[in-house]
Amino acid sequence: MPFSLRSFKHQVRLRGKILQRYLTRLEKNPPRGLDNIAARVDTEVWKGMDCLSCGNCCKSMTPTFKRSDIVRISAHLGMTPAAFKNKWLVLDDEGKDLINKKQPCQFLDMRDNKCSIYEVRPADCAGFPYLKKRKMTEYMHVHKQNIEFCPATFNMVERMIEISKQ
Repeated sequence: MPFSLRSFKHQVRLRGKILQRYLTRLEKNPPRGLDNIAARVDTEVWKGMDCLSCGNCCKSMTPTFKRSDIVRISAHLGMTPAAFKNKWLVLDDEGKDLINKKQPCQFLDMRDNKCSIYEVRPADCAGFPYLKKRKMTEYMHVHKQNIEFCPATFNMVERMIEISKQ
């Protein structure tokens, strides 16, 4: 069955808070071997996920742009870093991180969910959704947020709940 963003958003409305509460419990009292469980589940989840069928992260979120991202991307686009920042970026509400001025991302092709700067995309995009990049507890706050935006994160937490009931 093909992926449906509408169906995913419906599932988030139905189950999102439950998944976030589960992650909060894990954060407070992580079971032994949590990172191993997360790594195993991560592998399972990605077998059934194709980011190009979704693209919700690029449609609904913005990465943070580090200086190295700006230099790399602006060179790729034949722009100066200053021109790139001026055209595409703004400081976030806290005034500390540079983010996209608009959503969906200006580099997302809405017809096929492909990134026009994929080879030089921001490190934040390259690492998303951070399912096994670090210890699970170190990124729990990020996973709680990403449940709403990323089907892979949503499915990973659902699967972890199933495993915990066994």
